[in-house]
Amino acid sequence: MSHILSKRRRCGILLPITALPDGAENGDFDSAPRFIDWLAKAGVTVWQILPLGPTHDDLSPYLCLSAHAGNPALIGLRWLAKQQFFEASASTGDRRQTLGQAYLLFRHRADAQLVAEYEAFVSDATHWLEDYATFFVLWQHHKQLSWTEWPQALRDRTPSALAQAQERWAQAIDEVKFTQFLFFKQWREIREYAQSRGVLIFGDMPLFVAHDSADVWANRHYFKLADNGTASVVAGVPPDYFSATGQRWGNPHYQWSAMQADGFSWWRERLETQLRLYDLVRLDHFRGLQASWEIPADSVTAEQGVWREAPGYALLESLKAGRHEIPLVAEDLGLITPEVLHLRDDFSLPGMAVLQFAFDGGSDNPYLPHNLEKHSVLYTGTHDNDTSLGWFNRLAQDQSVRVRSYLRCLKKDMPGALVASALASVAQWAVIPLQDILELGTSHRINTPGTRTGNWRWRFQWQQLTEQHAFDLRTQIDLYGR
Repeated sequence: MSHILSKRRRCGILLPITALPDGAENGDFDSAPRFIDWLAKAGVTVWQILPLGPTHDDLSPYLCLSAHAGNPALIGLRWLAKQQFFEASASTGDRRQTLGQAYLLFRHRADAQLVAEYEAFVSDATHWLEDYATFFVLWQHHKQLSWTEWPQALRDRTPSALAQAQERWAQAIDEVKFTQFLFFKQWREIREYAQSRGVLIFGDMPLFVAHDSADVWANRHYFKLADNGTASVVAGVPPDYFSATGQRWGNPHYQWSAMQADGFSWWRERLETQLRLYDLVRLDHFRGLQASWEIPADSVTAEQGVWREAPGYALLESLKAGRHEIPLVAEDLGLITPEVLHLRDDFSLPGMAVLQFAFDGGSDNPYLPHNLEKHSVLYTGTHDNDTSLGWFNRLAQDQSVRVRSYLRCLKKDMPGALVASALASVAQWAVIPLQDILELGTSHRINTPGTRTGNWRWRFQWQQLTEQHAFDLRTQIDLYGR
């Protein structure tokens, strides 16, 4: 089976939308075209981003309120001001209020063509949009309490209670749908612009979904839940190099038998949504398709758990049906068994390698450049790692010597030497976090696994991204045939 990865060598930059400059509280879509222009100037043909879903207060894009919906905080107000139903002078600078004003103006002023476009979007998204919009309005009404703490009739989606709520909050629900329409409309324009500049969008899809989400509330039979809706077991990983006590993510586990019974329709619909957003999708925690770590819900850490097998072959066969390829990259880091590798390879899925993990152990470390597989994506680091400069500066003396000996560089050459090693490698795609291009330290990392505060807030500034950076990167990309 051919794969998009096999067509040519590429260089990518890893940067979440929220890390873009401009925007009030976080980066948003308005800055994306300018960043795409810089990527094209630098010869970069892949932009890898993080999940785009609506987040909880911790801002983690891996615990979203929906596996389908987009985050309204990413909609650009400058773009919104250019739409026919909106007046720039009406903006208060508050995104939520501005989106509300846009909805009212749309309902009063939109022409027939735009109304038809909106109605087509609603019809096309019928398998998730009504549930999400209803969930979001109820979630806000209940002051963002988990749906398991709502009145029982709404918690359990009693038809009469659900119908009454949808009638009572009909306009608010319609406004949420309209906001989703705006999100997908602007992102479609950005993706088309990226295509015109020769840049692919590389997305990210978590294996698991958040318990407090429209997906779990509306599809309880697909998850291992108690009668009151709480999770009986939760997801995570056992102790590893990220954490001595493992990672307790808290996501509910799938009831795989129920998903398989209806041909994995939930998964097929989910992938279709992702492919409306991205050219290629990284499946986070791919090893969970072979077996996943089940932690008792009352356990504080991830140390107490068991591996439960999953029907990965059957799922991937279902996702492959009717396609020339499955446009996925397997995030296969961590505790990987031969069974996981067989699953990955039997479906010709590229795996991942991270150079920051390459210098533990001996010369047989699979992440060292001389051991890499061509059909893979190589990173200097990921969103869960320290920046490469921060990582290097924290190494013990013997490890620092090993890194410099392998890369044949001096301390002052880092992290540039690591970036050059990634670009020179046989890996078909090399993806570099923007922080490593800018040679930034630990204070600029995006996320620290196992912590709940201070994450997902980093942003760069335009003055940091110079013409010289673009020239230097393009020179290396040309040199290494990317």
